[in-house]
Amino acid sequence: MHYISFIKPETMKTIALISVCIFFSLSSVAQTRVVKGKLITFNTYPVQNVEVASKKAKSTVMTDSLGQFEIVCNEKDVIMIKAKVFQSFNKKVKEDDDYISANLIFRDTPENREIATGLGYISHEQLTFALAHMADENNDFCNYTDVFSLVRGKFPGVTVKTNSLGTDGIFVRGDKSIYGDNEAIYVVDGIRVGDVSFVNPCEMATIDILKDGGAALYGSQAANGVVVIETKGHRSIQ
Repeated sequence: MHYISFIKPETMKTIALISVCIFFSLSSVAQTRVVKGKLITFNTYPVQNVEVASKKAKSTVMTDSLGQFEIVCNEKDVIMIKAKVFQSFNKKVKEDDDYISANLIFRDTPENREIATGLGYISHEQLTFALAHMADENNDFCNYTDVFSLVRGKFPGVTVKTNSLGTDGIFVRGDKSIYGDNEAIYVVDGIRVGDVSFVNPCEMATIDILKDGGAALYGSQAANGVVVIETKGHRSIQ
């Protein structure tokens, strides 16, 4: 004798709902991964006791005595670092990002000096020395892969696009120039150069973009603006 059993529609719905929940739970687990990193300041000193958070995975960890951390992230997550004495730092986590490092920029005020040493972010001796001798290191230039990405991030009114040579160029005046080739001219350590792609952002001490009266110092060729870069090596020998 054969028996045919029937499953009630309500039971089928419950089973389907549970299956969907299990599927998404497993998918969520599969997409998480651990990202390691290190935080420094003045491009030298490890920053400890700073909170590091992942926006999507909602994980939070603290940096250790070496400035290092390990945090759980989701795919396309954002690592967020917020400490009162430093500029906020956010970093999108790419598929191939297994290690992230960042140079935190110190906001120099008397109150922040007390907070930084009081909370143990950096020692009093290190901070005192850095402020007196390492001003050039208190920037986030190392967080950029090249000069062009740095310009995009720090000079919103300036355009980076392909120039007449088919390479990246910096255009201070956009497409409104009446001077023909409207790419800015480049001056590195006081010397006119054809482009700035060879400059490592980590080796830069300063970058300025001049136009109008500020560019007049460089003559008529500077009518489209001037990108002036000074490197750390050049500054140290002056």
